[in-house]
Amino acid sequence: MSNVIDLVDQTHFLGEKATGTSNVLQCVWVYNRTIDIEGLRRFHHHLQRGRLARRIEQSPVPFGRHRWVSPDRSSDIEIVECARPREEFDTWLDDQASTPLDSEHGPEWHLAALPFTDGGAGISFVISHCLTDGVGLCEALADAAFGRDDVITWPAAVSRPRWRALREDTRQTVRDIPGIGRAVIATARTTRRNRRTDGSATPAPAGPRSRFAGPDESVTLPTETIFVDARQWDMHAQALGGTSNTLLAGLAARLAQRMGRVGQDGSATLTIPVNDRAVGDTRANAITGIEITVDPAPAATDLREIRTATKQALIRRQQVPDERFALLPIVPLLPKRLVKRMARMAVGSATTTASSHLGAVSPAANQPDGTDADCFAMKMRYPSMTKATMHHTGGLLHVLSGRTHGQVFVSVVAYQPGKLNDDLQQVISRTLNDFSLDCTTNRRQPEPVSAPDRRP
Repeated sequence: MSNVIDLVDQTHFLGEKATGTSNVLQCVWVYNRTIDIEGLRRFHHHLQRGRLARRIEQSPVPFGRHRWVSPDRSSDIEIVECARPREEFDTWLDDQASTPLDSEHGPEWHLAALPFTDGGAGISFVISHCLTDGVGLCEALADAAFGRDDVITWPAAVSRPRWRALREDTRQTVRDIPGIGRAVIATARTTRRNRRTDGSATPAPAGPRSRFAGPDESVTLPTETIFVDARQWDMHAQALGGTSNTLLAGLAARLAQRMGRVGQDGSATLTIPVNDRAVGDTRANAITGIEITVDPAPAATDLREIRTATKQALIRRQQVPDERFALLPIVPLLPKRLVKRMARMAVGSATTTASSHLGAVSPAANQPDGTDADCFAMKMRYPSMTKATMHHTGGLLHVLSGRTHGQVFVSVVAYQPGKLNDDLQQVISRTLNDFSLDCTTNRRQPEPVSAPDRRP
């Protein structure tokens, strides 16, 4: 099996290197009782031997394809000795999200646990998005909980002599030449089309688009996570003529409306990732995507427009290839400044909102210590995001959801340049009221439950 990384994964990696920013996935578990530390250590042990146990090795050829290699060491598990109040959990999670990670030199991920003063505990797992997407991460967590290790053994880092690496990577580039040629043609075609539509009547994006002024600096992007009873979520989606996926899209559209991330005609543009992972897939980010533009006004009472738009976009995706993927073969050849521009474009624009739906998460992924956690959520984090990037893209709004243990979690990360960014919880609360949805947060302890039996 080749250890040459996929072009999408190399683009993620080169984008982070060019911008100096990072995109991190954070998994969060909350227990309302003391966790089994030995069970958590076994979970950590199998993570070290599972599908996440790999790093990226850059090619010695400047325009070459990078490769997967096995790590020479892994991050140690962090068990906080002094218990803290549950109210401090979110602050601790923010600190964990800022853990220095490096998908090339390591550590590539980090697992930590925090005991609460009331007897419960919280667990955090953070990993670079260069190494996995949300679906792949959930599968890896389930494998580790079951004690399944990766069947693939990647080569050790720097295991190839330099002359051999130069020869093999040059040959790989030669094999990529047909794709590079098609990418050049696709780029020219896209450029011509964009020039023809520059003078069209398409509504202009909202938000600040002026040149960024002043010193650049890191900025903390507010995040919030809420939990909704899965039965209530499904019943509500059905009553509105939608599905679980379209209910999330409707929620994202109304959030975009409240935050001003809409076009001049009031429409919201949603980008929706689509899982493309197959059995035995070694890609880190095995996803494609669709884009829909909808009116957010009726979303809280009628999801049929969003459902229809989503179906049409999925059909169109099968019939018409996404030209953005045709451009990928030229990415390794681009100078850093152009890669940086592409990475900033990938974050979105002032009128786009990401709506990511993981679906049903494997029950095993909710068992880091061998038993069911009381709640599980995944967050999208940008710990090293800068003001300049946020200003350039007009901010960011990403909504991520999944379900496990009878709950649907909805995680939101958002930032609007030039606006007050500490009222995200209130914005989410008002939007949930629009949909008549009840929710809790991980700050609030649910009703006590008995500890589940351990898996055999």
